[in-house]
Amino acid sequence: MSLPRDQEIACQQVLVDDSSVFSIQWSVFPATLAAPLTPETLLNRYLAYIRRCTATIIRPHCSASGIQFRLFTSRWSLISFLPPVEEQQAVVLRICGGMLVQPGQCERGELRFGVKELPDGIRVSLELSEYCPLLLGSPSPSPFRRLLYRLSQAAIHRLVTVRFLALLYRELAGPGARVRVVGVKVRDGQPV
Repeated sequence: MSLPRDQEIACQQVLVDDSSVFSIQWSVFPATLAAPLTPETLLNRYLAYIRRCTATIIRPHCSASGIQFRLFTSRWSLISFLPPVEEQQAVVLRICGGMLVQPGQCERGELRFGVKELPDGIRVSLELSEYCPLLLGSPSPSPFRRLLYRLSQAAIHRLVTVRFLALLYRELAGPGARVRVVGVKVRDGQPV
């Protein structure tokens, strides 16, 4: 089987008109490699990866009430989600609170894990939408707050999700597989 020279990971992160964040990263894997992937396995691998890549500083905690990204062994949740909901070719975690979410916007936003069959392979994606970060402060964030968010939380989110997809691809294709990130435009908004 011949693999492409560089596996592409598509990425976009923007602040949309209502000052919520939209972020998407995806890659189309060859069907022969991605056949065992499901949205549920993608979610489970991501949760294990978050724990590993943060040296257990962030610990996903799963319970009947949902999933929390907790700081160390404390009960402090950086971001909390309702229990996973299965949709067609995706598992969705709806945001319901946490220290990184604007207090008045805790019932907005979701993180979607998708595994979708396409004619040219299987699209593996992570999509964050309608998220209102605490760092932005309000629906009308100042230029300083937008810059602070872009240089901190947005940069970390992009790094974590892109690395996750790259590592997943290398696990399936072999450690020598090369990847590159390409910018895409899915939604209008101000880049972050």
